[in-house]
Amino acid sequence: MTGFVSFVSSGPGDPELLTLKAVDRLRHADVVLFDDLASGPVLGHAGPQAELIAVGKRAGRPSAKQEHVNALLVAQALAGRRVVRLKSGDAGIFGRLEEELAALAAHGIAHEIVPGVTSASAAAAAAEIPLTRRLTARRVQFVTGADVTGGLPGDVNWAALADPAATTVVFMGQRTFPRLAEGLIAHGLPPGTPALLAEAVGHPEQALLRSTVAGLAARLEGVRAENPALILYGPLAD
Repeated sequence: MTGFVSFVSSGPGDPELLTLKAVDRLRHADVVLFDDLASGPVLGHAGPQAELIAVGKRAGRPSAKQEHVNALLVAQALAGRRVVRLKSGDAGIFGRLEEELAALAAHGIAHEIVPGVTSASAAAAAAEIPLTRRLTARRVQFVTGADVTGGLPGDVNWAALADPAATTVVFMGQRTFPRLAEGLIAHGLPPGTPALLAEAVGHPEQALLRSTVAGLAARLEGVRAENPALILYGPLAD
C-alpha cells in the first residue's frame, strides 16, 4: 500500500512555534526527511519509531541534490511509510515545495501541506515591529536575495523593491545585500530607510541589528555569513 507524505512547516526553529498539526505529524511519522534549518529541538517531537534523514541544503556547503530529495520522498511513500518532509519556516516560501509536489503527483502519492510560522513573521515579532503600518506600509513583499548561483537575481523588479511605502523582507540576502542596496538607492529608495538584520531567528543565538539600508550594506560588505538571516527594510517601527 502506498504511504502518505506530510509537508510540515517547522517554523523558524523555536519548537514552541510549531502548530499542533505539525507536532502530531512528527509524532506519528515513520520517516522524517528534514532540512538543515528544520533540525535541532524541533526533531525532538518525532516519535521513537521515526527514521531521521537529513536532506538539507545550505549555500556554500555540501548539500543534497533536489533530485535526490524527490527520489527519497517517492521511494519512502511507495514503501508504504508515513513520511514527514520537514521544511523550515513555512513550506510554501522559498522551500522548493512545488518540485517535490510534482514528484509525488507523478506517482499518484497522496499528501498534505501543513502551514507554519514564516521566519519573516517570527523576525518581526522578535524585533517587536509590525510588518504593516497604518498609512505608511500597506504592502508586504517577500523576495529572495540570491539566485541558484548565489548571486543577486538578474530580473530584480527595482521599482517594486524601491517602493518606500512597502515593507520588504529579503530571504538569503546577506551576501548580495550591498549590491541590492546600491540598486535600491539608485532607483530612489532613501539611504536612511530603516533596515533590520535578523540572524538565527528562533534559535538561542538569535541576533537583531537595527540599521539603515546604507548602513547595513556597508556592514555586510565582504562579510561571510555564518548564520541564516533575513533582512527587513521599509517604514519599520522603531
